[in-house]
Amino acid sequence: MTYVIGADCIDVLDRSCVEVCPVDCIYVGGRKSYINGNECIDCGACEVECPVEAIVVDRAARKDPALKEHLDDSRVFFELPLPGRDAALGDPGGAQKLGEVGVDTPLVAG
Repeated sequence: MTYVIGADCIDVLDRSCVEVCPVDCIYVGGRKSYINGNECIDCGACEVECPVEAIVVDRAARKDPALKEHLDDSRVFFELPLPGRDAALGDPGGAQKLGEVGVDTPLVAG
Protein backbone atom coordinates (compact mmCIF):
# COMPACT_ATOMS: atom_id res chain seq x y z
CA MET A 1 0.00 0.00 0.00
CA THR A 2 1.11 3.54 -0.75
CA TYR A 3 -0.50 6.93 -1.28
CA VAL A 4 -1.38 8.99 -4.33
CA ILE A 5 -1.95 12.71 -4.77
CA GLY A 6 -5.03 13.52 -6.83
CA ALA A 7 -6.21 16.42 -8.96
CA ASP A 8 -7.21 18.55 -5.96
CA CYS A 9 -3.51 19.30 -5.47
CA ILE A 10 -3.04 20.85 -8.92
CA ASP A 11 -2.01 24.49 -8.54
CA VAL A 12 -2.22 24.30 -4.73
CA LEU A 13 1.30 23.16 -3.77
CA ASP A 14 0.74 23.81 -0.07
CA ARG A 15 3.72 21.56 0.76
CA SER A 16 2.60 20.76 4.30
CA CYS A 17 2.60 17.10 3.22
CA VAL A 18 6.23 17.46 2.13
CA GLU A 19 7.18 18.86 5.52
CA VAL A 20 5.73 15.92 7.49
CA CYS A 21 6.97 13.08 5.25
CA PRO A 22 9.54 11.17 7.33
CA VAL A 23 11.21 9.57 4.29
CA ASP A 24 11.16 12.56 1.90
CA CYS A 25 9.24 10.73 -0.85
CA ILE A 26 7.01 13.60 -2.04
CA TYR A 27 8.45 15.32 -5.10
CA VAL A 28 7.33 18.76 -6.29
CA GLY A 29 6.55 19.24 -9.97
CA GLY A 30 5.48 22.47 -11.61
CA ARG A 31 1.78 22.41 -10.70
CA LYS A 32 1.44 19.32 -8.48
CA SER A 33 3.34 17.08 -6.07
CA TYR A 34 3.88 13.35 -6.58
CA ILE A 35 4.52 10.49 -4.14
CA ASN A 36 7.16 7.95 -5.09
CA GLY A 37 5.45 4.64 -4.30
CA ASN A 38 8.76 2.78 -4.09
CA GLU A 39 10.09 5.15 -1.43
CA CYS A 40 6.86 5.62 0.57
CA ILE A 41 6.67 3.74 3.89
CA ASP A 42 2.88 4.02 4.14
CA CYS A 43 2.88 6.00 7.38
CA GLY A 44 -0.11 8.19 6.39
CA ALA A 45 1.38 11.41 7.78
CA CYS A 46 0.87 13.17 4.44
CA GLU A 47 -2.78 12.15 4.14
CA VAL A 48 -3.87 13.77 7.39
CA GLU A 49 -1.78 16.90 6.76
CA CYS A 50 -3.14 17.67 3.27
CA PRO A 51 -5.38 20.76 3.52
CA VAL A 52 -7.32 19.94 0.33
CA GLU A 53 -7.68 16.19 1.01
CA ALA A 54 -5.92 15.37 -2.26
CA ILE A 55 -3.94 12.44 -0.81
CA VAL A 56 -5.57 9.01 -0.67
CA VAL A 57 -4.40 5.46 -0.17
CA ASP A 58 -3.71 3.69 -3.46
CA ARG A 59 -6.26 0.91 -2.91
CA ALA A 60 -9.00 3.59 -2.79
CA ALA A 61 -7.54 5.26 -5.87
CA ARG A 62 -7.79 2.01 -7.84
CA LYS A 63 -11.58 2.02 -7.32
CA ASP A 64 -12.16 5.62 -8.43
CA PRO A 65 -11.49 6.30 -12.16
CA ALA A 66 -10.39 9.91 -11.60
CA LEU A 67 -8.01 8.92 -8.81
CA LYS A 68 -6.77 5.87 -10.71
CA GLU A 69 -5.77 8.23 -13.50
CA HIS A 70 -3.55 10.09 -11.00
CA LEU A 71 -2.20 6.83 -9.55
CA ASP A 72 -1.10 5.82 -13.05
CA ASP A 73 0.16 9.36 -13.68
CA SER A 74 2.30 9.22 -10.55
CA ARG A 75 4.06 6.16 -11.99
CA VAL A 76 4.62 8.08 -15.24
CA PHE A 77 6.22 10.94 -13.27
CA PHE A 78 8.93 8.57 -11.99
CA GLU A 79 9.16 5.92 -14.72
CA LEU A 80 9.21 7.96 -17.96
CA PRO A 81 11.34 10.96 -18.94
CA LEU A 82 9.60 14.22 -18.13
CA PRO A 83 9.61 17.16 -20.56
CA GLY A 84 13.12 18.59 -20.81
CA ARG A 85 14.77 15.52 -19.26
CA ASP A 86 16.71 12.78 -21.01
CA ALA A 87 16.04 10.07 -18.43
CA ALA A 88 13.32 9.04 -16.01
CA LEU A 89 13.62 10.17 -12.38
CA GLY A 90 13.35 6.61 -11.11
CA ASP A 91 13.86 6.38 -7.36
CA PRO A 92 16.09 9.37 -6.55
CA GLY A 93 16.27 8.59 -2.82
CA GLY A 94 14.81 11.80 -1.50
CA ALA A 95 13.08 14.89 -2.78
CA GLN A 96 15.30 17.34 -0.90
CA LYS A 97 18.39 15.78 -2.43
CA LEU A 98 16.90 16.09 -5.93
CA GLY A 99 15.27 19.49 -5.43
CA GLU A 100 12.07 20.71 -7.04
CA VAL A 101 11.54 18.99 -10.36
CA GLY A 102 9.63 21.98 -11.76
CA VAL A 103 7.81 20.08 -14.52
CA ASP A 104 4.79 17.80 -14.60
CA THR A 105 3.50 14.89 -16.57
CA PRO A 106 1.45 15.63 -19.68
CA LEU A 107 -1.76 14.88 -17.74
CA VAL A 108 -1.08 17.65 -15.22
CA ALA A 109 0.77 20.06 -17.49
CA GLY A 110 -1.99 20.05 -20.11
